[in-house]
Amino acid sequence: VQLQASGGGLVQAGGSLRLSCAASGRTSSLYAMGWFRQAPGKERELIACISSGAGEYVADSVKGRFTISRDNTLTLQMNSLKPEDTADYYCAADSRRASATYFRNYGMTYWGKGTQVTVSS
Repeated sequence: VQLQASGGGLVQAGGSLRLSCAASGRTSSLYAMGWFRQAPGKERELIACISSGAGEYVADSVKGRFTISRDNTLTLQMNSLKPEDTADYYCAADSRRASATYFRNYGMTYWGKGTQVTVSS
């Protein structure tokens, strides 16, 4: 499975960005897809994921501002962006039927290259 993320950039606080992730390869085997982020000097954080038949997980830090969706691509709509949202964002996927808690703690199997999001104050 290959993942290609796009849509990062520079935005002012309060603005919006939309990240997209296109998957190729054995995508029919995928159970979960999600977005992680990592800011300089901080640990990687699962911010949202969506699993087949198991619904969505959205981290408290972005709940109410970020929306994840999945059809042919995985999308993360980010609204009301804050400077603390500045990070490298990574699309990830997994074929294991694990919980969001598991993915939050251990990550996923397949990773795309990061796309940088910078929110200026």
